[in-house]
Amino acid sequence: MRNGEDMSEDTASVPGEAPLTLYLLHALGASARSFDRLADRLAGRVRVVGIDLPGFGSEADATETDLAHSVAHVEKTLAAHDGGRWLLGGHSMGGKITALVASRVLRGEAALFGLAGVVLMAPSPPRPEPMDEERRRRMLSWVDDGPLSDRDAEIFLAQNVAEPLDAEAHAVALDGLRRTSPAAWRAWLETGSTVDATAEVGTLGLPALVLAGEDDDDLGSAAQPGLLASVYPRARFVSLADTGHLIPLERDAEAADAITRFVDDEVRVGPVVADDWARLIAGDRVDGRVRGILARRAMPDDRGYAPEVLDLAQLTLLREIADLVVPQDGPAIDIAARVDAQLARGEGDGWRNAELPPDPEAYRAGLDTLAAVWPTDPADRDRILRAAIEGESTAEGAFDAERMKVWLEDVRNDLVRQWLAHPASMARVGYDGFATGGSPIRGYVELRLGRREDWEPSGVGGTIATGDAA
Repeated sequence: MRNGEDMSEDTASVPGEAPLTLYLLHALGASARSFDRLADRLAGRVRVVGIDLPGFGSEADATETDLAHSVAHVEKTLAAHDGGRWLLGGHSMGGKITALVASRVLRGEAALFGLAGVVLMAPSPPRPEPMDEERRRRMLSWVDDGPLSDRDAEIFLAQNVAEPLDAEAHAVALDGLRRTSPAAWRAWLETGSTVDATAEVGTLGLPALVLAGEDDDDLGSAAQPGLLASVYPRARFVSLADTGHLIPLERDAEAADAITRFVDDEVRVGPVVADDWARLIAGDRVDGRVRGILARRAMPDDRGYAPEVLDLAQLTLLREIADLVVPQDGPAIDIAARVDAQLARGEGDGWRNAELPPDPEAYRAGLDTLAAVWPTDPADRDRILRAAIEGESTAEGAFDAERMKVWLEDVRNDLVRQWLAHPASMARVGYDGFATGGSPIRGYVELRLGRREDWEPSGVGGTIATGDAA
């Protein structure tokens, strides 16, 4: 499947997980066809769907080609996605649009759910794109009298590659330039590339892969960390040697390998929200703010997470406690890391026992005290933890046995809350109470055992109650 022609095609993936789809937004003067080779390389591992932006490729006749309409066009296309995790990516111009769409998904403003990361190739940043003004004026002059001429298109290509493209790639690139709407070309150079969307995009805490060429002057590997590190704190920056700006056509094999590693390392992590639950969250029964919270909670955990409140030894011990308190079968949520992040944000359940210090201090003291008697053999850990929970710990340290017992009540509560807060956990226990907002606000037709509404996922069970609870 490529170029958005058939969004229902299935693709093999990791056993037990729904196919992963990567939606890609092209560069200025290109089209979805620029990703054909990448799609072929990734077939069977990741399904690539290129999206033509307004004014380009199959959308060359679009009359509204500004950033806002481009974002709306992408969101409308993505709304056809039918469950499973998905990635959004962009090349050059498409990178800025990717950031705008991703930010709306994570805020819940877009009626979408399942975004698990971004893949960016020589992306334009949310801030104004660095570009020599004389070059901008020269490129604008190319469409003064209509579409780009072949001569100007050839100049553009020569300026954006490290080495000449092969005949097939050159033909694809030239076709994209020929089909480009002059209005869309002008809109990007005059407005889209100069817009400062930094505040609107904010910081996006999701897995991110950034590919950039060493021979790309403005948006190359030397520039990208300075442009994007604050936007994507989890970014993995990959530098491509002997590569200019047209990465999908210059280095499709290397790009495919980097994407495969990224997906395996950072995206296929933790549980996946079932398709019918993902559709429910994306639907109009769920308030946008709630949808955004659930989208962020469903984001794959960072395998390289660096603790903010605890040290690494303390976090490791908390993970071992979590394995006993909330044993997880299948892909696991890193609930210990989520508790550390909760502590760093100063969040909690709203109260603490008077015998305990503030939560960050209590966690450090409790973990250090328990560490003194914590066994290296996993088989012995349950016994030690049960004794501490019952107030019979023999550990000596900042907490005596009674304070250890009280503290572990808070720990178990925090760990269970972080597990249950994940949308996949909500689906597992059949909780869909979050779907009583939206516009208009709607509730349940009837609340009683063994009955479910016709809008509820089938796994909730029971006979169906129909009607409108608006």
